[in-house]
Amino acid sequence: MEKTDEKQNSILRESEKDINEQFLSDDDTNEEFLTVDEENEEFLSDDEDQEIEDTLLEKTSDKSSGKQKKFRSRKKRTLGRKILLTFIAAIFAISFLLPTVLTLANSFMSEQEISSNYGIIFNDYSDSSEEGGSRTYRSEVVNLKLIPDKVVASQYTTVLLKSPDYLMKFWNSVLLTLPIMVFQIAIALGAAYCFARFRGRIREIIFFLYLVLMLMPYQVTLVPNYLVANWFGILDTRWSIIFPGIFAPFSVYLLTKYMRRIPQSVIESAKLDGANEWNIFWRIAVPMCKGPIASVAILVFIDYWNMVEQPLIMLSNSAYHPLSVFLSQINQGEIGLAFAVATIYMVPPILIFLYGEEYLVDGIAYSGSVKG
Repeated sequence: MEKTDEKQNSILRESEKDINEQFLSDDDTNEEFLTVDEENEEFLSDDEDQEIEDTLLEKTSDKSSGKQKKFRSRKKRTLGRKILLTFIAAIFAISFLLPTVLTLANSFMSEQEISSNYGIIFNDYSDSSEEGGSRTYRSEVVNLKLIPDKVVASQYTTVLLKSPDYLMKFWNSVLLTLPIMVFQIAIALGAAYCFARFRGRIREIIFFLYLVLMLMPYQVTLVPNYLVANWFGILDTRWSIIFPGIFAPFSVYLLTKYMRRIPQSVIESAKLDGANEWNIFWRIAVPMCKGPIASVAILVFIDYWNMVEQPLIMLSNSAYHPLSVFLSQINQGEIGLAFAVATIYMVPPILIFLYGEEYLVDGIAYSGSVKG
């Protein structure tokens, strides 16, 4: 009996082993299936990520292409605007330079060619007045020529060598303009420093009167200047023009506006170093106002270089008249000389403007200054 029981137990144990082995094999297959599923999920996730990346790349490429298109369109618009503005500026530049170019070209023409081209301007139109309620018109037109048929220099030889009157008038212009420019700047620097440094109601009232006087046209002040010059006994002399020009208010206004922008810290540091008002004015204010001083000098020179009314009223002696008065009294027999004289007359202002163009812009725009 015991032997049979042992056999049965051994048989049961073997069967349990077989069953366990079967279950283990089933678990292994399940694990294999699970690993395969996970690998498939990984492949699926990689595909989805790739699709997402592709869509994002497409969107970014679309956005970048759209930005490039917008940038190109803006670039084309700016280029078109630049071309248009350059064309408009060229038209204005040509229109402004045309009188100067015509004057220079016509100064080398002969007297016959000038009279044939521009003589219609100086003809007498008294025979074209109204007769019986009707008007008569002239069919001739002015012929503007930039290139003369025959280049001659007879006008320049006449102006510079044969007739000294034109050179005397040129030096009259220099003798009237340079003293006005120098002394006006000197007086304006002192007045502007006082207006900028010292505060008070009286100063504000005086500065306001300067502004009012500056806004008045000089034709309004001609009669008072004439009466004052007659009272001082300087009428019919150069001083009757120089003295009113020295005390002109424009330079004071421009330099005052600039000196007010000098930093107060610079002035206070100079005071701590022991500098008095004269040292502050001469060593700090004047060197910092080089740009405005140059711009004032250019504007004053050009203004008084072209004056006509003041010499005609203040100077009865034609020997003291500047060259600008001669140019305002051109007659038909001196058209060629007028072109040559006008060319010589343009040289000093053009040279001064070309030399001080940067100073002129800096002085008016107050560049490089800081308000204290």
